Amino acid sequence: MTPAKTDHFDGRRFVNPYGSAGQPFSKVPRMLLTRRTPWPLNVDEPPSKPPALDGAAAVVTFIGHATFLIQTPAGNVLTDPMYSRRAGPLNILGPRRVRQPAVRFDDLPPISTVLLSHNHYDHCDVPTLRKLAARFDPMVVTPLGNSAIARAAGIRRVEELDWWQDLQMPAMSISLTPAYHFSARGPFDKNRALWGGFMMALPSKRVYFAGDSAYGPHFAHIGRRLGPIDLALLPIGAYEPRWFMSVVHMNPAEAVQAHLDLQAVESIAMHFGTFQLTAEGIDEPVRALNAELRDRNVPPERFRAIGFGASVRL
Repeated sequence: MTPAKTDHFDGRRFVNPYGSAGQPFSKVPRMLLTRRTPWPLNVDEPPSKPPALDGAAAVVTFIGHATFLIQTPAGNVLTDPMYSRRAGPLNILGPRRVRQPAVRFDDLPPISTVLLSHNHYDHCDVPTLRKLAARFDPMVVTPLGNSAIARAAGIRRVEELDWWQDLQMPAMSISLTPAYHFSARGPFDKNRALWGGFMMALPSKRVYFAGDSAYGPHFAHIGRRLGPIDLALLPIGAYEPRWFMSVVHMNPAEAVQAHLDLQAVESIAMHFGTFQLTAEGIDEPVRALNAELRDRNVPPERFRAIGFGASVRL
């Protein structure tokens, strides 16, 4: 059923209420000619095993890119699960990962829920969804228009949400939040599916996962409407060149502003150091984040880039 027209759906495609929903295809060739800082072919780091929950309200473990394991008493949640070697069609095209997932798939605890923010290949990986369906039979929560991908991967239970809609679950609720981004799996389906972030409300804590987003006024709206936020998971990478990427991804300075807009107690960085999607160097997002925190006198413990495989307890 086609959704009704809203400020982010024009009756045919989804849109951003306050900016472009992605760049036109005509600008892509110029972007691809941008000089890129070389990345290493491989960053060899030993995998980690998730710690026990041990009475915490939540334990959040950074697996890599936008994939987090969020362990809670209400069940274990995986965000934008991506375990494939490449972020692209058929796992043979697209950027190759330089860091392996920091938690091996076989070491994951039982996964009850998957949060799928949008349909880009580095966030919506069908081979990983297929493995999750076979092993855990999780429920997938995703924005409007994305259920067909999940069901094609063997997911039996899919809940589609529009921005600001809630899904009530035992001991946890999940809200879909706005994001400033776009969607596409190929050249002919641009913005046919919605994109977004998620707020997880546990009995005593709130965890916000931003998905992919450029900077915009929605962060302040989310903070006012769904706060207080105990932990925000915010993207800091894949932002150069700015003339192209500013309507797609935040740079580290904008991520710090998003953290302040959200009024989050603590933020953790993501979306860096795994796939070279854009022109900046592999370590530049973290350096720029730390410099921005110093310049703005934000305590470094308020917004951190934790290690791959590291965990935060709430």
